[in-house]
Amino acid sequence: MDSSKTTPEAPETKLHFLDYWRVIRIRKAVILIVFLLVAITTTVVTFLLPPTYSSMVRIQVEKNQSDTAGLDGRQAYTGFDPFFLQTEFKVIQSGAVLDQAIQELNLLEVWGKKYNSDGSNLKPHDGREILKKLISVQDVRNTSLIDIGAYSDDMQEAPDIANAVAKAYQNFRLQSKTNVTQGGINAYRKQLQEKEVEIHAAQLALNQMRRTNEIPDLADQSTFSAVRLLHTGTLERTEQNRLEAAANLRRFETFYSQLLTNSPVELPFSLAHLFPDVGLTSLLDSLALAQQQLTRKKQDLSENHPDYKSALAMVNKIDEQISEKVKGMMIGLSIQVNGYRQQVEQWTADVKKQEGEDIALMAKYSPYFDAKRDLEELLKAKYAIKLRLVQESVELDLPTVSMVKIIDKAEPNLKPYRPRKALNIGLGVVVGLFMGVALAFFIEYLDTSVKTIDDVERTLQAPVLAVIPQNVGSLLDEGPESPHAEAYRVLRTNILFSRKDDTLNTLTVISGGAGEGKSTTLFNLATVFAQNGSRVLVVDSDLRRPSIHKVLRLSNAIGLTNYLLRQNTLEQVIQTTSLTNLDFLPSGKLPSSSMGILSSPQMREMIQELKRRYDFVFFDSPPIMGVSDAQVLASEVDMVLQVIQYRRYPQQMTIRTKQMIQKAGGNLMGLVLNNINMSQDENYYYYSGYYQDYYSKRDDDDEGKPAKKAAKGTDKVDLKAKY
Repeated sequence: MDSSKTTPEAPETKLHFLDYWRVIRIRKAVILIVFLLVAITTTVVTFLLPPTYSSMVRIQVEKNQSDTAGLDGRQAYTGFDPFFLQTEFKVIQSGAVLDQAIQELNLLEVWGKKYNSDGSNLKPHDGREILKKLISVQDVRNTSLIDIGAYSDDMQEAPDIANAVAKAYQNFRLQSKTNVTQGGINAYRKQLQEKEVEIHAAQLALNQMRRTNEIPDLADQSTFSAVRLLHTGTLERTEQNRLEAAANLRRFETFYSQLLTNSPVELPFSLAHLFPDVGLTSLLDSLALAQQQLTRKKQDLSENHPDYKSALAMVNKIDEQISEKVKGMMIGLSIQVNGYRQQVEQWTADVKKQEGEDIALMAKYSPYFDAKRDLEELLKAKYAIKLRLVQESVELDLPTVSMVKIIDKAEPNLKPYRPRKALNIGLGVVVGLFMGVALAFFIEYLDTSVKTIDDVERTLQAPVLAVIPQNVGSLLDEGPESPHAEAYRVLRTNILFSRKDDTLNTLTVISGGAGEGKSTTLFNLATVFAQNGSRVLVVDSDLRRPSIHKVLRLSNAIGLTNYLLRQNTLEQVIQTTSLTNLDFLPSGKLPSSSMGILSSPQMREMIQELKRRYDFVFFDSPPIMGVSDAQVLASEVDMVLQVIQYRRYPQQMTIRTKQMIQKAGGNLMGLVLNNINMSQDENYYYYSGYYQDYYSKRDDDDEGKPAKKAAKGTDKVDLKAKY
């Protein structure tokens, strides 16, 4: 597949500042109309509006507090609190405050005469709603100041309303604080009475308990605590003695049981170790010396020797003494164990007895002192309530001016607050200009017609061969020096360069809808070709609405239809014009039975014959939408031009026209943009502006010279006899 025949991809559209400026220039009438409407309407309404006066009162607000410290010497902190101020905004606009202001100024009666047709008083709800709309409340940044503004068409009523609202709010705050303080006083008095009743009942119950339990009159909590302390100390000492006796008992019982397990030989030594005794120790030492002497005697003497027997008797005697000593110590140890056991039993009995006495003492004294302690708590609560009652009573009489203080009173304002004429008119001008520009761009957005060459070439993928300006007439009437002729010369040159074959010399101009200038374009293009020396024939093949004969001022009595119907020859139907080399073949009268005559073989034969006789043959055609003749002509001639009128039909119609030409097999050479307003759209100025300037200067140079009078044709049929 040949890549050269591939349809190039449409380039991406990028808007430039000049594109926006172009829209503004083209739609300047819409912008101007909207601008004037809005600006004039704003000005008229501004001057018709009744004047509204404003006035403002500034107040300082603090939380509920007195001007001086109370009995406790403290005063509440009055720092900046935005939430408190926001709450007070709503309080100022509440019915409780507004109703006081309305009542003070008698606004229900005043406004009733103003707003009610019968002059009756307004209802309180209606008056409150009107007053809400007439006031504004705002704070002074980072302060406890509030500005209350009022608006009215009466110069004096505005400050009166502002001052009345401020005064009503001040009274409301003072009354609210008084009510709160008085409510607290009443509550404290009620609680004080209740406490006195409770205290009286508690005292009666306490006296009854003292008499029942035989508690001395002088008994108090300290006495009970001393008795409790004495009993507790005795109990602790008794328990300590019991624990010591039990410990000794366990220790001596352990020693005694261990000694009983020793042998008679080991027992004296164990006793001497556990319970050191001088007598036992001396006997054990004597026994050791006696046994040493006996051992020496046994080595030197016989058993019957008196010295040996004397030494043996000494050892035996000492053993008996030790045995007696050990026996006595064991008996003493046994007695000591029994003594400790008896002590433990005695101390245990004493502990139980003292615990019982303590429990009895607690049962006797505790309820009494618990009741006495409750009575003391009631007395403390009574004294606290009585103190608060005194403080609140003093607080009620303290000055509270600082809660709401009027800093600046509202004064009448001689200059109206509304309407702000300069501001309103200025905004009207700005808004009108903005709305006009916005509407212009909106209309431009809705307008899908052809606007620029780039739009056409990007949409149709076909070249634009020429741009034709507005108000172009017949070049025969304007003459060869017409400034419009150069646009058609550009078109002629582009057509000649676009031809791939010099034998292609038949051409038709087609448009999608009526009134796009295809007949004028075709006739002037043929005129330019003829002025250049080419032999040209213009065929008016628009059988539906022929128009070229009117431009040439020639007869349309016989023409193309007569030739195709074999009624006349070419020489009889072709007419000459006032321009040399330019001939004309009118359409003739079309019988109703010959609507498809352009697609006949006679038409194709005639085209071939005319190709031989003339250098160029131009066929006029009807609009291609809804009429088949244009497609027939597009398929039979060598070249086709598509005329598109600037900002007339949607792009979809233009695209459809091109598609129909291509489906019919027409050779579309390019596009012609017609009826361009060069003065409004700078995108087209360079196509023809230079030539217009050039020719206008030339006309200025030729001013004063007699102009040639254009030759006028006659209605008489001038048959050409060239061939």
